[in-house]
Amino acid sequence: MVSQSFPIVSKCLVYPDQKSSLKELKLSVSDLPMLSCHYIQKGGLFEKPPLPISDLLSLLKRSLSQSLTHFPPLAGRLTTDASGYVYIECNDAGVEFIHVNGSHLHVIDLLGSTKADVPKAVKSCFAFDHAVSHTGHFRPILAVQVTELADGVFISCSVNHAVADGTSFWNFFNTFAEFSRSVKRVSRSPDFSRDSILVSSAVLRLPEGGPKATFSADAPIRERIFRFSRESILKLKSRVNKNHHLITNGGVNGNVNFDIAELMGKQANDTLVSNQKPITPLISSFQSLCALLWRGITRARDLPAGKTTTFRMAVNCRHRLEPKLEPLYFGNAIQSVPTSALAGDVMARDMRWCADQLNKTVAAHGGAEVRNCVEDWEREPRCFPLGNPGGAMVMMGSSPRFPMYDNDFGWGRPVAVRSGKNNKFDGKISAFPGREGGGSVDLEVILAPETMAGLESDPEFMQYVTVC
Repeated sequence: MVSQSFPIVSKCLVYPDQKSSLKELKLSVSDLPMLSCHYIQKGGLFEKPPLPISDLLSLLKRSLSQSLTHFPPLAGRLTTDASGYVYIECNDAGVEFIHVNGSHLHVIDLLGSTKADVPKAVKSCFAFDHAVSHTGHFRPILAVQVTELADGVFISCSVNHAVADGTSFWNFFNTFAEFSRSVKRVSRSPDFSRDSILVSSAVLRLPEGGPKATFSADAPIRERIFRFSRESILKLKSRVNKNHHLITNGGVNGNVNFDIAELMGKQANDTLVSNQKPITPLISSFQSLCALLWRGITRARDLPAGKTTTFRMAVNCRHRLEPKLEPLYFGNAIQSVPTSALAGDVMARDMRWCADQLNKTVAAHGGAEVRNCVEDWEREPRCFPLGNPGGAMVMMGSSPRFPMYDNDFGWGRPVAVRSGKNNKFDGKISAFPGREGGGSVDLEVILAPETMAGLESDPEFMQYVTVC
């Protein structure tokens, strides 16, 4: 996917406003596999702030500096000792801050149409394109890019994926926005403990020069945002759950004040009721959506009935570990959980069956299974094989529960949240909350061009897509 580059106006390093006292942090068995993955690239598209660009840049640099004091690993660098252990050295080496001129474009140019692919210009709003996380040994762990538009601004962060997962990323981004609004205290302090089973004595042996990405970034792909309204998801969820009466402790049926574990995690909070007696498990809204997507993509790929197709979901292990990690544990605490089935079954059986397979997999991934995955990696330390070599994989990442729209830098919430070029391949899906809230979801879908065309013409899938 080719995108034009915008001219860089200025570039500098920003340092924490207080010296770090945090010791070096050893990468865990969830961090180390990400060394071959690209940096995370996420950002928000905002309307024009009510202050000159020079004042905006000064404000953002100051609030970034304050935020880094509370997130010292992001201002550090990776280091590998003589035994092969990789650490984050919290040495206040600084993060990159870039001001880019995109004033020939308007906010609407980056929004695009809900019926079309994501505009290519969006990709120029991010730093560190295709940078592999291992390069954090010699490049900043974090880069912030501010792209000045004719009538708005795009603020993005590119964060080393071996240092942070989605939970950690959005906690930092929220803190960055809070300090920009002159908030005096951090509302959600990160936890930097390293005393769980995720910290191991196993050594990941890497090739000389470091690992490479495990997929081709040059393969042809299309990228589109499919929107699902609260009402559409309720309709889908009701179908999957056979029209049982649904009550929720949150989710799509009402506005909720989530606690931190729910807000920053990926925990189901639905209860199924039949004759007013609770029955569990319930197929959640998100699992219903995943089942719809799995069926649609499998049909669009026209896979042979005997071909095995796999739907992978990134699950948060913070609450699954025994003992549990803190909800705001900083680092990677995710595992990729696969559900496999024959393509013929995915296409021929009903959506409830597909959703049941996903539900069973996620429900079974408790503390014992997390430990099994850790032990399996320790027996064979390896980087995560990101990609879709067999052409039959769907990989769901991110979460509609992440507080992506809780980022008001002082003049309002984002108009939209988008991602960059990194970690994009056929079958990669990212789930975002819808801007309108209430349980709405945006799916960022990356597919081969012919597969995307098939999905766009799939009646079962498209009947639930909300077009604005």
